Amino acid sequence: MAERVPQTDRQLHYRPAERVMDLERLGSLHASRLSFVRSLVRQMARERWQISRVRFALDEEGYGTAIYRLQTPQGRGGGARSDRVIAEAWDTTFGVVEGDVDEVLLEQMAANVPLQEAGRQHPRLLVLSRANKSLRNFAHFVEALGEGRQPEPDWLTRVGYLYRTTAVYGNGKFGIADFVRLRRNPDFSRPFSAQMLAVYLLRHFSIEQVEHIASARAPLTAVPLCRELRRYLGIGNSTGLGMAPFLINHPQLVQQWVTCRETALALALEQVPDEAQRERLIELTRRAMRHMQQTVSADAEQSERNTATVNALPEVLVWLQEVALEPDLWQQLVAWAERTLPLEAQELINTLLIELYPSLVDPLEERMGIDEGLELTPDMPLVRLKQLIDTHYDWALDEDFNDPDACYWFWYRSAEKEEPRLGVRHAEPGAEKEMPLAIAPRVRQAYDAVCAFLEANPRALVVEFLIARPRYKDILRRIQSMAETPYGEIRANLWHHDMKPMHLLRAKLAFFGASRFDPKSDRWVRITLFQGAPLVEELNAEPADLAGFDDWSFPLEPSRVEPERTSDQGGER
Repeated sequence: MAERVPQTDRQLHYRPAERVMDLERLGSLHASRLSFVRSLVRQMARERWQISRVRFALDEEGYGTAIYRLQTPQGRGGGARSDRVIAEAWDTTFGVVEGDVDEVLLEQMAANVPLQEAGRQHPRLLVLSRANKSLRNFAHFVEALGEGRQPEPDWLTRVGYLYRTTAVYGNGKFGIADFVRLRRNPDFSRPFSAQMLAVYLLRHFSIEQVEHIASARAPLTAVPLCRELRRYLGIGNSTGLGMAPFLINHPQLVQQWVTCRETALALALEQVPDEAQRERLIELTRRAMRHMQQTVSADAEQSERNTATVNALPEVLVWLQEVALEPDLWQQLVAWAERTLPLEAQELINTLLIELYPSLVDPLEERMGIDEGLELTPDMPLVRLKQLIDTHYDWALDEDFNDPDACYWFWYRSAEKEEPRLGVRHAEPGAEKEMPLAIAPRVRQAYDAVCAFLEANPRALVVEFLIARPRYKDILRRIQSMAETPYGEIRANLWHHDMKPMHLLRAKLAFFGASRFDPKSDRWVRITLFQGAPLVEELNAEPADLAGFDDWSFPLEPSRVEPERTSDQGGER
């Protein structure tokens, strides 16, 4: 069963589920300090993780193999990259390995990692991934560094990375280590932490590779990338509909993520602010506003949303500067924002309030994972099940499925790429192979069947209904397990004509820690991870100021960059 909010948290004021789990609001979330990239960086700094370069055997064009060693208090792992074999498919492939990478393992990985899904992957491999270059950025960086100058920062403002991943696999796919093994590993027991480490190491490799190529081409003039641009460099990701089913198929995990975020907000809202905290919120708001002004999106709708948020934030600054410093100031702010501001601006304010209280919020990161398992209660009176649906799934019952717009889309899995797709019902083929992702119509169908059965059998138990109607077993198990977990179900009809799958993608990516959302259609998006994050050499220096080390949300374009003549190669000590 999903974990309940701890008793001590029950005294907090939580936002109602009908507001929080609205699909458009979920599609307006921003990365917060509970996002997985932030949690990982804090963990690495707090536990004094060290990253060193073991092998860097690249030719003049940057092809070859690189191995980095990660040393943690618990053990070590390696990251290996090789790209010459499959350059026609991806520019680099890589993995995170538990333990040392010896020559036997390296040979096995060199033969299979470049093949990705088609390879026979080793069970010590925790993460398998691949990435492609941003060709224009990469070429510009190599040229500039080779000529002894720094690249123009606005290149990273337009596209914030040199590489973008197209897949980051974990959890047992293709023979690699499964999630149970990771849960036993204290370094990677949090959701997606091993995958985020792979992305962080790819960022470091991208810096070292571009410097290597520039130096190989122009050894007399080349300079390393300056620290400001290294920090401003992230890793891109291209994500499509394949990510959407995760949020539907893991409702108990979604419940945990959202509950932790809502607990963080509730904790922040009950604090009595002082003048320093008000000034800190003003500073964060200005930074976020500047970051969003610098966020470029070719998508007209996302660009309009960004502009609306930017235009709203000066009002927030005026409000913060003029309203009296009263004990319930934060509650006043959130109430005013909900009355006045667009959704993305509302959720931005919530994100910034969470940022103010690290000592209260950060312990929640230990509760972001859960052992999932939906349980059927066969001896429940069927009338009680009906009451659960009436009370907790009223949002699904409110939908009129006789309206053609309510049944417009259907979800299916493409035969070619084995990935989810959307089709138009009654206009495109494949509806007979529909994936059962839309929960609202399934609840409606089960409810109607339950009501009909109760008319003839008013004292029936759930088990008796299922003997007569076994097709409803899965949805009834879900209803029974999720009825009292308010934040597990996304309250939307995923069949509806007006449903925007982009909101599903953004909701998950915000929990990962994504920034600079740039939709390329309503079905796939490019984002940036780890932009502004501390560098490997800063991590290896064992920072004394962990609070300052963690303060890298909403990164800004460097105002000026200075050429550097020396390079800290690979973060080696």
